[in-house]
Amino acid sequence: MRATNSKPVFHGKSARRSGRSLISNALMASVLTTGLSGAVVFGGTDEAAAQNFFQRIFNPEHQRRQEHQRQQELQRKKAVRVKVSAPKYYTYKPDAWQTVSLKGLSEVKTASVAQSAEGTPDSGIGAVTEPAAPVVLTPFDKARPALKTMTLKALPEVGEALNAFYREHPNFLWIEGDDVSPKALQAIMTLADAGKFGLNPDDYKVSMPDFGAAAENALVTAAEAEVTARQVALMQFEMELSAAVATYILDGTRGRVDPNRLSGYHDLPRHDVDLVAAFEDLSKSSYVQTDIVSHQPQSTHFKALVTELAALRAADEETEVIEIAPGTFLKAGRSSPEVKNIVAAIRKNGSEALKAEHSDTLSAYVDGEDYTPELVALVKAYQKEQDLTPDGIVGKNTIRALVGVTNAAKIAKVELAMERSRWLPEELGARKVFINQPAYTVTYTNPGEQALSMRVVVGKKSNQTNFFYDEIEVVEYNPYWGVPYSIIVNEMIPKLVNDPTYLDRSGYEVTTPSGRQVSSASVNWYAVASKQQSVNVRQYPGRSNALGEVKILFPNRHHIYMHDTPHKRLFQKDARAFSHGCVRLEDPKAMAAAVLGKSKDYVTGQIAQGQNRQEKVEGNIPVYVSYFTAWPEADGTIGYFADVYDRDRHLLKALEKTEKTRDAARTS
Repeated sequence: MRATNSKPVFHGKSARRSGRSLISNALMASVLTTGLSGAVVFGGTDEAAAQNFFQRIFNPEHQRRQEHQRQQELQRKKAVRVKVSAPKYYTYKPDAWQTVSLKGLSEVKTASVAQSAEGTPDSGIGAVTEPAAPVVLTPFDKARPALKTMTLKALPEVGEALNAFYREHPNFLWIEGDDVSPKALQAIMTLADAGKFGLNPDDYKVSMPDFGAAAENALVTAAEAEVTARQVALMQFEMELSAAVATYILDGTRGRVDPNRLSGYHDLPRHDVDLVAAFEDLSKSSYVQTDIVSHQPQSTHFKALVTELAALRAADEETEVIEIAPGTFLKAGRSSPEVKNIVAAIRKNGSEALKAEHSDTLSAYVDGEDYTPELVALVKAYQKEQDLTPDGIVGKNTIRALVGVTNAAKIAKVELAMERSRWLPEELGARKVFINQPAYTVTYTNPGEQALSMRVVVGKKSNQTNFFYDEIEVVEYNPYWGVPYSIIVNEMIPKLVNDPTYLDRSGYEVTTPSGRQVSSASVNWYAVASKQQSVNVRQYPGRSNALGEVKILFPNRHHIYMHDTPHKRLFQKDARAFSHGCVRLEDPKAMAAAVLGKSKDYVTGQIAQGQNRQEKVEGNIPVYVSYFTAWPEADGTIGYFADVYDRDRHLLKALEKTEKTRDAARTS
């Protein structure tokens, strides 16, 4: 029997049984062919209902809808298998050193100029050509033939700068007469002091000319010029010292490591360095040491790190090391054999003011294991001093603060901070916002105003906050939350499999690229996950909005910004890596007011209007989303922080590979 749009006609009792049988068979066929599940209940012998169901089963439009729904369900299940990967850490490849040929500098390019004396018309004397003036060769010109076969190992930028500078300025920088100049000795001493700035002095080591060894070599002959062994040795020294100075300038200005080769989380343009201009300045300089060192960062924070490094190296490595057993977790009223070590650590590392305030407790304590109220108060005071949550609970963060960081570990952190400082602009700006992820803090500074600092929440280890800098542009009140593609794919699509209307019901708006709003149940999420189609998902403003009441935008390709959050309790934790990468602010209204140059009441008033609105930030306010495990605090001391993303380890490996590459170049 073919399905048609006309109603079938049944007659009598057998017809009714036949009709039921047909309906039953049709239902089974439908279940088998379309995969429908569930039960259908007929009320008594309601033939009309049975016939309507029969119509729906064989209605092409109904079948198309069911097939469409089935396909959507399959696509959603397929979409769950698609995941967006986080940025990766790379296998670091150091800057390659090359063999630099200096042959192009070996030829003396001079032109003979014929001088003539013209006769006057009345004298009847014709023009008289005088003999050409003799070519005067400089000491550098006389030694040039030595360059014909001379090579050295250097960074490509250094090789290019040497050839470019000496081509335009064919004179010695480091030689006077037939010996090494005092200027050269100053340069060598400066390079030997590179460790002061966290660099490796071996990378810039240059040996004095060995005239004895040079004399054993045969004379170098080129064209009609003969070069002595001494000239060869001096020219070799000249080029090696210039290469070493150029390498020092490069390292001091931009760092030894290219941060963007470390991971996809680093987005820092490497500084361009004009080495030819630097050589030109040195050629005119009477204070070579000052000029070379000037290529190190001159910022206040870098100078503070230099001072700290010198102090750490001058200090003896501590002989008394206090250890607290890993895994110790102590609350008020409990007891532990580690109590004596906790008290010993406070006696050693606590400030004099803290120890004076709690002198009675410290004097009365004699190796007991009970964690008494007096000792809880002592620990709370120490936690507050260390900018930890003063809850009196001794856990891993408090233990880290009690035990402290060894001198050697501090030196390593400071040296890494120096390297990272070179990735930032020379001048950070007087008015700026500085976020330090390991410290979980943000600070706004503006000359003439008290600095504004607050706690922040940064990205989880699986959703790390990037290291980059930008410029603040906009404050947005009652913001929408534009859901990033990675969160749509990794977190929302799995929920849509079980509940296709999840986004519609949860306060989200789904739109096509043209701006047309659609239901989340109507979207082919597999096409979205596989980037065959595009949709925009955003959360409406309101109390449950992930961005809270205000966000501060500095548009960047990482979709990172500062914002409010409804999850205030997280700011009470000491380790605050909980976000998807954006930076949550403890006091977002205060930060918005600061960058706008308005009052906090003004910001509160704008939010109270309940409208989504943006306000442009006037002036240039750079924002640094940085990563420093050692950094100057507001009081001038250096703070040391846990390496939340293990980036210190990756940077140390990159520096080790860089040194191996340089060692190989020096010895080849």
